[in-house]
Amino acid sequence: MAGTPRERAREQTINDIVRIGREQLSQVGAAALSLRAVARELGVVSSAVYRYVGSRDELLTLLVVEAYNELGEAVEQAVAAAGDRNPGARFRALCRAVREWGLREPARYALLFGSPVPGYQAPAERTTGPGIRVVFALVRIIDDAYRAGALTADPEGTGQQLVRQEPRPQGSAQHGAALPGPLHHDLAAIRTELGLAAPDALVARGTLVWTALFGAVNFEVFGQYGRETFTDPGSLFEHHLDVFAGILGLP
Repeated sequence: MAGTPRERAREQTINDIVRIGREQLSQVGAAALSLRAVARELGVVSSAVYRYVGSRDELLTLLVVEAYNELGEAVEQAVAAAGDRNPGARFRALCRAVREWGLREPARYALLFGSPVPGYQAPAERTTGPGIRVVFALVRIIDDAYRAGALTADPEGTGQQLVRQEPRPQGSAQHGAALPGPLHHDLAAIRTELGLAAPDALVARGTLVWTALFGAVNFEVFGQYGRETFTDPGSLFEHHLDVFAGILGLP
């Protein structure tokens, strides 16, 4: 911690409030989060807590940002540890890191990807940046593999080797892409904003894999498979990763 003793004390108090908030998430869930309960745990009157965290929504935002950043750091570290040579290994490392974090932190995962908390709207200006760290890491893996010519199939599924193309101007047609007009427009805007070389159809497949990844993790974290359906959910997840990698053409 940096700053004056008073600033350090304030930061420590906020950290304690967030820590107790995490404990409440595990015990009672996000909807029942209470600053009064936090104050009781701290041993102070509730008005004292409001000097540091102005409302339940502010505490939720602190918890959301912290959880997004922790998940993002776990993913980025796993991808870095996989090295740069094999995009398939980097992709699988990313997916496994998401699953491992979700299973380790089910209450915080539920805060990010479960049912919305009644009456709470996450402020985009504070949560969007942390919230897109995982998808940005995924996009980088896909685009890097495309630029390197490392994909094993084209995004249309014809089985042909996908050859790198230079980025086209926004709104220009992509050869072989059979995408509806509005979707093509949205994907072209994404490609332009992120500076992607990957064609629209590959970006669309990346979106499919992104949503499928979190769908698979959701089913496991929230117990949607049932207790006896799969005796080894990890093996099922690894099979999913092979399918996802095939969709993207990753080795």
